[in-house]
Amino acid sequence: MNKIHQTAIIEKGAKLGDNICIGAFSIIEKNVIIGDGTIIDSHSVIAGYTTIGKNNHIFSHASIGTIPQDLKYDGEKVELIIGDNNKIREYTLFNPGTKGGGSITKLGDNNLFMAYTHIAHDVILGNNCILANVATLAGHVELGDNVVIGGLTPIHQFCKIGSNVMIAGGSVVTQDIPPFCLAQGNRAVLRGLNLNGLRRKFKNRDEIDELKRAYKSLFESSKTISDTAKELLQTSTNSNIHELANFVLNTKRGIPFNRKQETKEK
Repeated sequence: MNKIHQTAIIEKGAKLGDNICIGAFSIIEKNVIIGDGTIIDSHSVIAGYTTIGKNNHIFSHASIGTIPQDLKYDGEKVELIIGDNNKIREYTLFNPGTKGGGSITKLGDNNLFMAYTHIAHDVILGNNCILANVATLAGHVELGDNVVIGGLTPIHQFCKIGSNVMIAGGSVVTQDIPPFCLAQGNRAVLRGLNLNGLRRKFKNRDEIDELKRAYKSLFESSKTISDTAKELLQTSTNSNIHELANFVLNTKRGIPFNRKQETKEK
């Protein structure tokens, strides 16, 4: 049984699952689909062709699915797809895709979007990510799984962030960040591996040691990173090493690293 406040506006055509709660003064537009168990707190707007999965919690004053902040948008049908079990906090702004980017913004499962985060048009975001307050993803950004983005951090359009990455708060990201890495600064550069994240992910220390060796080979040797990445693909059978090497070989915006920097990994 759904619990909908008497002041909420649900336009005809909206499709609601079971056990949904919609708070006071919220607006659900006609093309919206909301899955079972989802909670939408007061004063939120769910607009456009937005599909929301099961057991999400959208907090008050969120704006979800409103038209892209892209001057090329001309009223065409575009979508926002949100997975299951996400927490979307106050004053967040999520936009659908654009024709030039495939017309879809797509977010995975079990993510936490803290207050004032912005997900722009054509973003593709994985599972189990944490975006702290005022994290800002520009158009066409891609995030892998298990990414943590610190507060007040903007990410430039078309950047790709690999899985298991940690980006420090207050950074400015303008290039691609490879999987398993830690980045920080304005402009953000690699600061080593995301060791805290890796220790949570891998119980076997050997997995972390292999990634350490691969990181040093890629970013702290005299060889070019493309040549080193190709060597790693040929000499290693480790799937995590392959993920890291393939990311490096396929980057479009480049990898921000400094060979002279000293790592502090222990």
